[in-house]
Parts: sequence; C-alpha cells; structure tokens
Amino acid sequence: MKKIKQFVILNLIVCVFLLAGEVNKYKKGNLVIENIPEIPIKLVKNLNSYQDVRSAYFLDWLPDDKGILISTRFSDVAQIHQVEFPGGMRRQFTFFDEPVGGGWGCPDYSIPYFLFSKDSAGNECDQIYKFNYLTGAYDILTDGKSKYGYYLWSRKGDRFAFTSTKRNNKDFDIYLGDLTGETSHKLILKVEGNWSPVDWSFDDTKLLLHKYISANESQLFIFDIKTSNLTEINPVDKKVSYDIARWTKGDKGLFYISDEFGEFNQLIYYDIKTGNKEILTKNIPWDITTFDLSPNGDTIAFVSNENGIGKLYILELPPRKINLINLPIGWVGGIKFKPDGKNLALTLNTYRAPGDVYSLEFKNRKLIRWTYSEIAGLDTTRFVAPELFYYETFDSADGKPRMIPAYVYKPKKSGPYPVIIDLHGGPSGQYIPTFSPMIQYYVNELGCAVICPNFRGSSGYGKTFLTLDDGYKREDAVKDIGKLLDWIEKNSEFDSKRIAVVGGSYGGYMVLACMVHYSERLKCGIDFCGISNFVTFLENTADYRKDLRRTEYGDERNSEMRDFLIKISPPTNSHKIKKPLFVVQGLNDPRVPVNEARQIVEAVRKNNVDVWFLLAEDEGHGFSKKSNRDFYQQALVLFLEKYLLK
Repeated sequence: MKKIKQFVILNLIVCVFLLAGEVNKYKKGNLVIENIPEIPIKLVKNLNSYQDVRSAYFLDWLPDDKGILISTRFSDVAQIHQVEFPGGMRRQFTFFDEPVGGGWGCPDYSIPYFLFSKDSAGNECDQIYKFNYLTGAYDILTDGKSKYGYYLWSRKGDRFAFTSTKRNNKDFDIYLGDLTGETSHKLILKVEGNWSPVDWSFDDTKLLLHKYISANESQLFIFDIKTSNLTEINPVDKKVSYDIARWTKGDKGLFYISDEFGEFNQLIYYDIKTGNKEILTKNIPWDITTFDLSPNGDTIAFVSNENGIGKLYILELPPRKINLINLPIGWVGGIKFKPDGKNLALTLNTYRAPGDVYSLEFKNRKLIRWTYSEIAGLDTTRFVAPELFYYETFDSADGKPRMIPAYVYKPKKSGPYPVIIDLHGGPSGQYIPTFSPMIQYYVNELGCAVICPNFRGSSGYGKTFLTLDDGYKREDAVKDIGKLLDWIEKNSEFDSKRIAVVGGSYGGYMVLACMVHYSERLKCGIDFCGISNFVTFLENTADYRKDLRRTEYGDERNSEMRDFLIKISPPTNSHKIKKPLFVVQGLNDPRVPVNEARQIVEAVRKNNVDVWFLLAEDEGHGFSKKSNRDFYQQALVLFLEKYLLK
C-alpha cells in the first residue's frame, strides 16, 4: 500500500512539472523535437503508402526530339530529370541534397545547357546554375550569397535576364548575364521593389518587365536595353493587377492577363502603337491563370480557374475562336508549346492521380501521357471526391448574404464525423482540390471529414473578395471560420464536439486566431510555419518582403496600425488558447522567422496546455525534404489521434 501511494505521489509530481512548463526535448537528425511522444511503428506502417507517392511536373522541351525536362523526386527532394519519349524512363540529371528549381533550356540548340536554381537549407537565397545535359557538368553562375531569380533566356539564347537583391538585399534589380558567369553580369536597371523580366521582344532589343506591388496591384513596363528607356504600358488611374505577358510576333503588340475590366483576370490584347485593348476571354467569368503563345503566333493556349478546377482552352488567331479541351477534372498547369508548335506540354493533377506530364497533339487533339508517377500501391478508387458547397457568413454582398465557397471530403461510412478544417495560406491563396494523400488518409483511415474553405481574401473569386481581409479587416476572415463552425453544428453529419484546425504560413496564423476566438469549440490546432505576431513578423521577415507584406497586413511603423496589429496578434491573446497545440517550423525560414513559432509556443505553455513543437534545422518555409515531412506527418496523425479522435 505504501509503494502504491509513493507511485501515485511520484506521478503527481511529474504532472506538476509538466504543467509548470517542463519540456521533453530531444533531437532526431536535424529535427528538434519537444513533447512529441515516440511514433508507434503501426502508425508509421499505416502511413507509408500515403507518404511514398511521387509526382512529376513539366519544365521544358529539349531540342532535336530528345524529350522533355521534368521535376520529380526519387530520394529525399525533387530534382531535374529527362524523359526522352512518352512513357520513357526518367533519367536523373541533378543530384543535390536540396530541391532544384528551373530547368529551362537554352533556345540556341547548339548550346546544350539548361539553367536551374537552388538555395541552401530552405533559406530561399537562390543561386543560378548552368547544366550541360550532354556531359552532366554543372557550375554556379552567381555569387553564392545574394538572392537571384526570374531568369529568362533571350530568344537568341546568347544571354539571359535575371533579378538580384545583391545591391542592397532589398530591391530586385534587373541584370543581364551569360553562361560565363559573374564576370558577365551587368546591372541594367536599378529599381525599388519587386521587379521581374517576363518576356524578350522578338528582336531581343527590349524586355517586358513586371512590377509587383500587391496581390491586387502591379504594373507592366517596356525596357529598351540599348537606350535604357523605361515606358509604362497602359498607365491608368486605378489599381490594376497584371500577370503573365507576352510579345506578339513582330513586337507590335502584347498579350497579357489583367483584371482592368472587371472582377476577374482576363486575357487581353494590347496594341503598343495605338494603345487599343481587346478582351479575348470576356465570356469566361473566371480568372485566367496562365497562357502560352505558339511559336508562329497563331494560337494561344490558356487555363482558367473555375472554382478551383483548371480548364484548358485553345484560342485560334486571328478568328478569335475559343475551344475547350476535354481533360479529366482537376488542375492544369505548366503549359508550353513545343518549338515546332505541334504539341503543347502540360501538367495534370486530379484528386485521384498525382501530378503527371502530358502533351496535347494539336492535329487530332490527342492527349499523350509522358510520365506515370508511382502511387505506392494505394487503391485510389477508394479516394473520396471533394464536394463543393457554400455557407453563409456574417455580412452581406450586394444586399444578399455573403457566401463562402468550400470543399468537403466525407468518409463513405455514416457520421457524425470528426472534422478537420484545413486553412490555406497566402493569404491570397486558394484551396484547389488536387491530389492529397494526407487528406485521403484523414478520411479513409481516421474516419474524419475534411473541410477546406476559401475564406475572404482568397484569390479566384474576384478582386473585391481578394481585398476583404486587408488591413483593419484582418479578423473578418477569422469570423468566416466562426460561421463555418456554426454550419458544422447545424449539420448532423458532423461531430461539432470534435473539430481540429490545421494550416500553414498565413493558414498557420488563421489556426492560432481560431484557437484564440473559438477555443471552446475546438479540440486542437496545428500551426505550420505560421505568423503569430504581425508586428514582429513585419519587423523580421526578409527585407525584400517587408513592403509587400505591409501592403497586405498594414504598416507596423504607423502607431495606430501597430496598436491594432498587436491587439489582434495571437501572443497578445494567448491566455485564451486552452486546447492542445502543435507548432511546426523551419529554422531558416526567411518569410516567417523562427521566433514567430517560439513565442507562441512559450506563451501557450503558460496555460498548462500540451504544446508540441517540431523544428527542422535544415528547412525554411515549409518542409521540402521527404524525411522531415514524413516525421511531421506521422507526428501530426499521432496528435490528431490523441486530441481529436479520443
């Protein structure tokens, strides 16, 4: 009896230490782990197939019918591969410990090089490299320390334009360079802000430049390389957003995407000499997300975002005839014409199939599959289809209740289901129902319903909707989630007593804000590299991001705005978070610095709440390495099993 009492007392002491903030901390490779129990072997095995899925994305065409360049992952991170013909073997070109981007071949086919980029441990300090796809030799072309990006080959292929912040670590100046490296770099335009080259004129004498100001404002310019003359295209006395832009053959006009004439991004033709504009997609009431112009200039392929579904269209010029291409329902991206104009490459992703590369043969409109990414033995016929629904929120639009679009995944068995609310980042992001093994795991293995709302501030629903959360309206997006909780409570299919919120980046902030405002209605939350305090975030995010984020969130240097941002920030209200929290962060994150995670972890632990913390020392904004991502997902499932399902 005495031993039993001693055992009980000892356990009480342990509990007191844990409640007082004692942390079980240990390391596993580059992962720093706090309060996360050992992952059961059974859970690891159950997740294996869902975690071993691959995908492939189109990068570029190779010359002389040597096939295509794709991005896919064979080991820990995505690398560049060659596929010589449809269904052919994937030949790996790059072998690095960090993921590789780019993969754009030189237009001069006598020069067997493509350009790619790579950072270090997620710091987003991208460097530009050249790679000889005949010999396998590669070399760095930049200084190894500044940030580079937006590299763009000239049409002749003798040089490329790119941006770099090396002058002041803040502004994206425009440079020219060639394959000889740093000695060839020439600063051709000093700028303030976030600029990028988007297209070369056909005679290679001019550059089309894009200046990004915010999610709903940008500008286009023509830069004459010889004279250094900079001319704004279509200057108007209102906020206009531009996206992809291309010169017409002969350099007499431009095709570009813009929201100048309505709520949505439209494809527009602009005559440089007269300034006349023609809307080419006026009958498509959705955002045009991307397009490509055929080499001979007589055809445009473009994609529209229709409530998160990608639709591919072909526009024939000059008759202005538009045809919808019949593709599986999903998301379409990465479109690019083959240099002979006879084929269009694209990446297609559906809820039942990971991203894979296809080409559309124009002569007979035949869709040809190039890659067959492994699905690790998963039976994707069991995968649950997302269902689109709308729910009423707290305010009105045009005299009617404002409706919030959302997708829901429901188990095939009867409810009521525990619910996971998945909050996207951005904040101007959008939930798009693509292939997601983890969502299907939640549904099929955990028996949870997953709801993915496109709350106000999301893109894809018009420029008015996009700005409804700006500045002092920040918490209106949080209220949208409160109304979703009301909707769940009224629907008997769902268990309103068991709801979790999960989100990354801005979605991480949304998780924390929901935990502040609706703690009594939630079981737990998972915050992945999320903003916790807007003031410390704006003060410490990378210099080249500060002004862009101030446009969205407000300028913390203004005393009134600063007071507001501090007032709504989760650490200020951390005493209201009374439910378990899981915080995940990359140490080298230049967007949301690591202190955003540490301060909310420390604050919430004072509430005698179980807070799990996972820090990856070799990651940045998100986990790019499969081994790190696998452990995070295993811990996430364990957290949900403990705090949502039980």
